[in-house]
Amino acid sequence: MIFKQWICFLLLLIFVSTGNLSAQALTIKQNPAAKEVEFSNTAIKGKIEYGSKSVITQLLVNNVEVIQDASGIYTKQQTPTGATSSLKLDSDPKVVISNNTLTLSGIKYGAIEETWIFSGDKSGIHWDIIRETRKPQNAVEISSPLFHFKNMSLWEGAYQDYGGLAWFYLFNKPLDTYGVNSSEARFWNSKTGIGLKISINAPQQSVAMTYSRTKNEQLSYRVSVADSALVPRYDSGTNRRLFLRGRDDVWQFQSYPAASRRQRISLSYFDTHKTFDRGDLKGIDGDKVKAVLNTVARIGVINKNHFGGNSWHTPYGPICLHEQYIAQFGIAINDKTYLDGYQDCLDYYRDHAIKPDGRVWSRWAYTNEDMMPGEVTDKGFYEAQWGYLMDSNPDLVTNVSELYQQTGNLNWLRTHKVSCEKALDWLIRRDENKNGLVEMLPADQSEGKASDWIDIVWASYENAFVNAKLYRALMLWAELEKHMGDESRSGEYAAFAAKLAESFNKDIKDGGFWDPANNCYVHWRDKKGIAHGTNMVTPVNFMAIAYEISKDDSRNKTILGIIEDQMQKENLFFWPLCLSSYGPGELKEWQLPFPNYENGDIFLSWGSVAVAAYAKYDPAIAMKYIRKVLDRYEKDGLAFQRYGRLKQDGRGDDILSGNCTSVVGLYQSIYGINPMHNRFYLAPRITPELNGTILKYTFRQQQLQIGLQQNRYSVSDGHFRIGSKNDFGFNASKNKLEYFHLNHEVPDLILVMENQTAAGSTKNMKDIAIDGVGTADPINIEIGDWKADHMSWQLTATSGSRLNYSIKATSPGETYIIKADDKIVATSKADMKGRILFSHTGNKKQTFFEIQKK
Repeated sequence: MIFKQWICFLLLLIFVSTGNLSAQALTIKQNPAAKEVEFSNTAIKGKIEYGSKSVITQLLVNNVEVIQDASGIYTKQQTPTGATSSLKLDSDPKVVISNNTLTLSGIKYGAIEETWIFSGDKSGIHWDIIRETRKPQNAVEISSPLFHFKNMSLWEGAYQDYGGLAWFYLFNKPLDTYGVNSSEARFWNSKTGIGLKISINAPQQSVAMTYSRTKNEQLSYRVSVADSALVPRYDSGTNRRLFLRGRDDVWQFQSYPAASRRQRISLSYFDTHKTFDRGDLKGIDGDKVKAVLNTVARIGVINKNHFGGNSWHTPYGPICLHEQYIAQFGIAINDKTYLDGYQDCLDYYRDHAIKPDGRVWSRWAYTNEDMMPGEVTDKGFYEAQWGYLMDSNPDLVTNVSELYQQTGNLNWLRTHKVSCEKALDWLIRRDENKNGLVEMLPADQSEGKASDWIDIVWASYENAFVNAKLYRALMLWAELEKHMGDESRSGEYAAFAAKLAESFNKDIKDGGFWDPANNCYVHWRDKKGIAHGTNMVTPVNFMAIAYEISKDDSRNKTILGIIEDQMQKENLFFWPLCLSSYGPGELKEWQLPFPNYENGDIFLSWGSVAVAAYAKYDPAIAMKYIRKVLDRYEKDGLAFQRYGRLKQDGRGDDILSGNCTSVVGLYQSIYGINPMHNRFYLAPRITPELNGTILKYTFRQQQLQIGLQQNRYSVSDGHFRIGSKNDFGFNASKNKLEYFHLNHEVPDLILVMENQTAAGSTKNMKDIAIDGVGTADPINIEIGDWKADHMSWQLTATSGSRLNYSIKATSPGETYIIKADDKIVATSKADMKGRILFSHTGNKKQTFFEIQKK
């Protein structure tokens, strides 16, 4: 056993020394008399006490004390009968300092013996633990380590490795506890600016983390490691509950065979102000925008592989798969961990949340209390007690489609082709009367069953809410089928979408959803053809406009005008679910009299479609309500399910991350931020007070700066810049720039900057496009006119590099004249692909280019 320990110790020392060539970055000072040792780098400083114990009693991050406690950071073994820990050892540990590495060995408690090794490099401080389990442990939880932060206000939250958030604002009472399967935590405080990243590397072990508000108002943060995935302890028979009230034992005990294990805890500082810097947001409170996206937008991420709109704080912890905006959140959150985590989640949903016939389970939860009897899987996916909520099918497809546009990962998209087709086909088959509108399971409201997100209103048969979502999914997916080379399926889905829209827009007397008497799209038509929900159900009407089902400008303006008139009349801070009451028998009876719950209360989850609808016609109205939501966040954190119509007071403990959607709409529909599979697409609809906004945005690991002036927009990656008075697409690599006019799918202008070699020769355009090697010379292009027969732009180049152009023309074989500063410099015949090719040498000044047909 001693020999085995020595070998593990030696191997870890080798790992530390070879993996951290800059270990001298760690400063170590020992006080043998006091049995204390301090360790530090430029940003983190800690103190260990080791007399008959081994515990970090002090930790400072960027000179801010985050831990000052006799039981600050230590390791622990919890069993059903008690606990042992490094707070009380069998004997004093041995301390060795060598080559800027601190080693504490002989840390013995219970059946555990540990060796701690501290080292440092430019990335942070590393704490390696070798743990020897001297005899098998059948029921135990290992905390390795356990942190006791000073108080609950020290950190606002901690981001997880999959993009979720432990938001401490929701830890309302002592022993409120939240557990996650994550190997990383990023603690942050937007006021002090300090951030602490804690990463765990535990080879061949599973890692979980637990956050708890202690009885003495500290924040307890516990890292648990096990040989297999840690499983929630509660509730018996389901074992899915991750948020506990009044206790902190989230995880089941595990068995630990006698063995030697190791892990590394890495601690590093980050500046939250720099990390979360979104730029200079004019005409709006940027700090509130940042706060909403840093908090509310993420609380629907319950755990790894479990993303939704309901928070982990909700008592029964539901996820609604019938919400189409979860991927859309990623546009505004702008964090790769969220996109990567949701990609994994959608893989999980593909594998576990779709029935063999293509039906998508509508929900998941901690418990089965919301379940339709017998309709649940062993993974916790189920049909809701209120009915078969059919919008889960199109919403899965919409989320896959929109996430793909953000990541550009075509190989990943292909893995969802079959499942998304099954989901769409299942719903399309429900068009039994072949009119282009799919039917729900209930034939009419007398069955008392719901069929969509508004789950206690009895929408039946032909449901405009679900059909609008289906149209959106079909249009998105039809385009992606082309990306995957399946023109046939693309055509099928596009044709069904067109038929759906045609029927959707018909008058109710002709079998459609348009009600000319009430100037709105109705919620549903029953099997007898009777229209219901003629009370201006706002999500239905907003979706009809935002998703461009309705292309009738006059009709759209009428809808938006009616809604705004009512908003002003009642002085509401956000759009309610409906303007007036549903009729008797159309909903669960306790929602009468109006307004009550889904019969007229205010649900913030439909903000992004509302903002998108108004942005096309009057973005000032959208901005008015975005500001009101931000003001409400400052008052109550938006930590409610909904707001009452009469008092506009927060209601419901089912906190929704959808409360952030109006701010997501700000990013997508007002600022015009639209990441696409092959470009960054900018389509602003800004109001005058937003003029001068400069956004910082990460697009696939590129740091972009977006400039928003009225009628003049720009995107820069620090090397290339494009400015235009119209919306456009931008894509750049080290030496290549692509300009997409408007929302074109293929680039209209490609510029390749040749790389100068030491001998002064140049590589050809083809080679450069392949190897991606480039220069740091800035190129600035201002787009002028861009029409089929006349294109112009102004180039500013700060070097004499050779620039190769490829311009997309409309007519292959046609001859075009190329002018520079009003002088003809070349004529070029468009090739068979319709491209005009020419070259130009930058001359460190502005050059105005024009291309026109000869």
